[in-house]
Amino acid sequence: MDFAAIVAQLAQGVAYTVAVTLSCAATGLITGLLVAGLWRLNVPWLRWLLDAYTFVLRGVPVLVLLFLVYFGLPGLGLKVSPLLAMVLSLGLMSGAYLAEVFRGALDSVDEAEIVAAEAMGFSRLQIMVSIEFPQMLRLAVPGMVNQFTVVLKYSPFAYTVGIPEITKQAMALAATTMRGIEIYLAVGLLYFAIYRVLLIGVHLIERRYRVPGLSAQ
Repeated sequence: MDFAAIVAQLAQGVAYTVAVTLSCAATGLITGLLVAGLWRLNVPWLRWLLDAYTFVLRGVPVLVLLFLVYFGLPGLGLKVSPLLAMVLSLGLMSGAYLAEVFRGALDSVDEAEIVAAEAMGFSRLQIMVSIEFPQMLRLAVPGMVNQFTVVLKYSPFAYTVGIPEITKQAMALAATTMRGIEIYLAVGLLYFAIYRVLLIGVHLIERRYRVPGLSAQ
């Protein structure tokens, strides 16, 4: 089996890798926005719960969270699919990190604009939707891009719960061909290609909304 044939066989797992990455990234984005928005409401007991969520989810390894969800929830009578297990572990972990990114961006919004909106009779929700969130998203673009790359790099954990993404395909192929160097070199090239392709779309958004002087690496 030549190198091109190895890449072609591994490519069967690309769709699964992309699906896992996008699903977890979308979950993280929605969760992060929700947590940041609720935290901004200044409700003491709610802030305590949200702080506990971000503290715990950022402190527990993704693989441990994945196993807790996939192997633990069925013990409570809640059967989850492999993709849902990834979303509930990697997606919610990403949401915890993005919540901190969004909170920092919200703190950078000009307080004078908020005071002016309050003087004009805007409700708290109107201020968040019309003033704070649009500016916050622009300021948070570099952090969102960086977190997206983290999600992609953690996506190979999907093989541990049976999702046939690139890494799982590579392990099966390496076991039958004993050509580990070529196979895992091909895996690295495929992940790099996915990273570059997906990042093109993200950077298009970044160039459209970024704040001058801020950019993602």
